Amino acid sequence: MIGIARMLERGRSRRERVRGRLMAAGAALATFLLCAAANLTAFEIDEHHDYYSVFTDGMMRPGTMTALVLLTAPALAFVYQVSRLAAATRQRRLAALRLAGATPGETRLLGAYETGRSALLGALAGAAVYLPVNLAAQWIFNERVSPLPVPYVPGAGSSVPAVPLPLVAAAIVLVTAGGVLSGLAAGRHVVASPLEVVRRARLTRPRALDLLLVVAGAGLVFAGFNVVEMDPIWRSGVYVIGAGACVLVFGLVLATTWVIRAAARSAGRRAGSAETLLSARMVEADPRAWARALSVVGLTVFLGSAAGWAQTFVLFDVWSVSTFRMVIYVLVDLALLGAMVTSAAALVVHQAEELLDHRRSFASLAASGVPIASLGRVLTRQALIAALPVCLVAGAAGVAALSWISFSATPTTAWAYVYPFLRAAVVTALGVAAAVLVSRAARPVLRRAAAPGELRFE
Repeated sequence: MIGIARMLERGRSRRERVRGRLMAAGAALATFLLCAAANLTAFEIDEHHDYYSVFTDGMMRPGTMTALVLLTAPALAFVYQVSRLAAATRQRRLAALRLAGATPGETRLLGAYETGRSALLGALAGAAVYLPVNLAAQWIFNERVSPLPVPYVPGAGSSVPAVPLPLVAAAIVLVTAGGVLSGLAAGRHVVASPLEVVRRARLTRPRALDLLLVVAGAGLVFAGFNVVEMDPIWRSGVYVIGAGACVLVFGLVLATTWVIRAAARSAGRRAGSAETLLSARMVEADPRAWARALSVVGLTVFLGSAAGWAQTFVLFDVWSVSTFRMVIYVLVDLALLGAMVTSAAALVVHQAEELLDHRRSFASLAASGVPIASLGRVLTRQALIAALPVCLVAGAAGVAALSWISFSATPTTAWAYVYPFLRAAVVTALGVAAAVLVSRAARPVLRRAAAPGELRFE
């Protein structure tokens, strides 16, 4: 089977090779972040520094490690979205094997091999890129933060050792296994027969359990922040926050299906044009796919809005303004921006996948005289209908989640109460704008999907 897989690998088209590189890029980013988190576990330095305390302070390192691990979620979500897009086109190549007697399970295994191979190459590249970063960290922290009595020699008496090789190997194995599992999961609903390739419909309705996961995740995050207030065991609070965030991410993927379906129904009832009606009905037909694609965007909006309360008391001089705190807030915003960009890339892939699934419908509309510009507006309104309620709910929940901070200090100006809401509005607008801009970036894919040749049955 490996020989057949390698033969099929050589027969990939240019677009399939691009998708493979995209999966490798997502795997490389996830591995890089995991290696950074693993490297922090080996740090022996424990000093306060205005610029580097998130790495050098032993009390703050658990939070930094947790944040780095959580940042792998957008990267892995991107890998999964790309593998879903590649599944149907890959199965067209594998359909020839069905004529030769291969079973559907064997074709899915070959697809998982291709995805796992891309993930492995990306993981190796991410680990290789981290090595010079580790050397730079050794120089910065040993020479500038904690100088040694002798000239610095890498690896000699270093308080910042090289990243542990067993943990690097574990990160590579985890990311590769994630790639294989995403390939298997993406191929579950794609059926390759000897005559054509179809995607098996699997529309899951919202369930009450979805909402319970969101409540449980938010409760763990809130409990973790309360534990942080207790000095003796505050590190355990960081891990509780991390576990709660993971549960919250999974719950958001499922629970936002309720919000998206309700918004799509409302938009469909109030539609004043055929474009809006078509957009609403397409979103309502499969809200789970949009919930999956927008889950990381919603989480980013939630965290960005929640951070407003912590920032407001520093910006308005309730707590002491220090370089240390400002650096932390800048790093948080940069991490959220990176997560937003990665999730926007996953949205591009999601819309490309949707166009691939509905290419014959769009080609029929284009052949009947509907302008491509009108179909482009359908994509934009789809993104708006799905993203607006998700970002609004996430922004409001973020402001409410940490509003208890407002009772722990007395602000010197009323702007201290206004700033968190302004920040939440800006972050929410950024989330919606990212989804809308992504829909416009998918126009070239729309033109190919609406081509008359897509009306041909394979």
